[in-house]
Amino acid sequence: MKGFLKNIFKKEHDPLSSEEKLKIIEKSSKLVGPGVFYSTIIVITSFLPVFLLTGMEGKLFSPLAYTKSFILIVDAFIAITLTPVLISYVLKGKLRPENKNPINRKLESIYTPILTFCLKWRKSLLGINILALLIGVLMFTRLGSEFMPPLDEGSILFMPVTLPDVSNSEVKRILQVQDKLMKSIPEVSHVLGKAGRANTATDNSPISMIETIVLLKPEGEWRDGKTKNDIVTEINNKLQIPGVTNGFTQPIINRINMLSTGIRTDVGIKIYGASLDTIDALSQKIKKALEGTEGVKDLYAEPITGGKYIDIIAKREAIGRYGLSIDDVNTVVEAAIGGMKLTTTIEGRQRFSVNARYAQEYRNSIEALKKLQVQTMQFGVIPLEAIADIQISDGPPMINSENAMLRGSVLFNVRERDLGSTVKEAQDKLNTMITKMPKGYYVEWSGQWENQIRANKTLTMILPIVLVIIFLVLYFTYNSMKEALITMITVPFALIGGIFMVYFYGINLSVAVAVGFIALFGLAIETAMLMTIYLNEAMNKMVEKYGNSKETITEDILRQYIIDGSAKRLRPKLMTVSVSLFGLIPILWATGTGADVMLPITVPLIGGTITSTIYVLLVTPVVFEMVKLRELRTKGKIEIIDAKE
Repeated sequence: MKGFLKNIFKKEHDPLSSEEKLKIIEKSSKLVGPGVFYSTIIVITSFLPVFLLTGMEGKLFSPLAYTKSFILIVDAFIAITLTPVLISYVLKGKLRPENKNPINRKLESIYTPILTFCLKWRKSLLGINILALLIGVLMFTRLGSEFMPPLDEGSILFMPVTLPDVSNSEVKRILQVQDKLMKSIPEVSHVLGKAGRANTATDNSPISMIETIVLLKPEGEWRDGKTKNDIVTEINNKLQIPGVTNGFTQPIINRINMLSTGIRTDVGIKIYGASLDTIDALSQKIKKALEGTEGVKDLYAEPITGGKYIDIIAKREAIGRYGLSIDDVNTVVEAAIGGMKLTTTIEGRQRFSVNARYAQEYRNSIEALKKLQVQTMQFGVIPLEAIADIQISDGPPMINSENAMLRGSVLFNVRERDLGSTVKEAQDKLNTMITKMPKGYYVEWSGQWENQIRANKTLTMILPIVLVIIFLVLYFTYNSMKEALITMITVPFALIGGIFMVYFYGINLSVAVAVGFIALFGLAIETAMLMTIYLNEAMNKMVEKYGNSKETITEDILRQYIIDGSAKRLRPKLMTVSVSLFGLIPILWATGTGADVMLPITVPLIGGTITSTIYVLLVTPVVFEMVKLRELRTKGKIEIIDAKE
């Protein structure tokens, strides 16, 4: 639009008539329309991987992609319908040339000498950029990885596990001791714990599993220098109780993990097979192999054996001598220990069964059970031990099955290290053992790692398709494969800044970081498109004045028009970038819940936007000049692209 407005200043009279203004606005709108359309397609296409994410990551980031896409669609519609109408009302009085704007003049006076220097030393500039790209690739290989950046929920879920044969009284005592010790920490506000399952069919926790929610005071009331990790470490050190394996997580993510993967920790190794004893032996071997691995915390093998059962085995010969049957023995056991339903009471719309069983003191030990009285027809009352053997035997405390196979698990959390490298090291340690497992037994990695593999697979599959679609959009914009490639090579150099920022901020690669890079991808292409269109417009002007031949176009003339095409449209390019940066930079200083998830999205966007702007303003003109000089040498003329904004 600015190119057409320059024709205004060639008129002898000023201001223009209403008809002339409307014609210029109409022409400019037609020029802008295709550019708005193609740039909208590119940005929406770049978000295609986010649209196709599934599971937890899809639910979290798809609203971002949909919001961005709807805003762009509405923005494009307003730009080609409402904006021209508003301009016709606002564009009044005497118009000033662009070079009269002091900000524009200052920007051009700074930019032009720098661009001239870069064009003069173009090979050195390209060498520096390639070196920066190689350093960026090296940094990328050293970045850690995780599924999602951990969201600080502000509270702690303490999930210790005791031995499977623990009694109700003992687990109650342990729970009270733990709560008291945790409450003694100054940063802890409230502690609430439970042992076993809640009164719901969806909670299958055994009595040996304790869940304690620890609410913390506001950070302003913490001791100086204390962090949440320090508090977790302090709790862990205070609660070293024999027979208890500590585990730490957060309430919300714990429920999400258990519902989505069946694993209550960050990572779980599921062992499948046909025999519980073999699965238990393999679980213990895996646990032992992982001990001492850096980053592995709260390591725990789910007990498959160790449960205690009371076996009451009837003596058939003795039963026969006393004139009893197996059913008589079972009836006594049921009534005395399990309880027998006598009747049902009705209170309004509610019904309650009334059960009867022996008092606690008659069934709280093996000796008491042996003395349970059994009535006979001929011999009066006899003790239960006369007609049955009563003993305690070992067995599985809980039988887990999945995919129609028995399942055991080795669980651990990851702290003080990234998830990806921790699991990779653990896999390297277990590879030899896993290849030698008995026939019919195998392992699967689950938990956050399972989600990370799924998300990575989706992104890896979709990204090449996105690149092809964007390349085709650029090709149809320019009708030139060469120009499309010049625009596309902006992407890796834009990613340099994102990688540098992620590396120095100490952020691990995750789905959130990938979303940030995806958003950067579309922005970098859009900015490069803008520069390429302006440079081609400058080439059209040069050909109109000097013709299209190597005899008439010298390197100095070509360079001057490239500088003009780059510098004269500096303001719209910087405005495009500045709007994005001004909206993103405040997130760097954001605090509170959710900031730790937004930062990994924002950091690569900011770093990449800065480097892509430098690349587009300084390197794209250099590459463009080298391509045009090569065309002059090989073909004797330059290719003219009638690209539209």
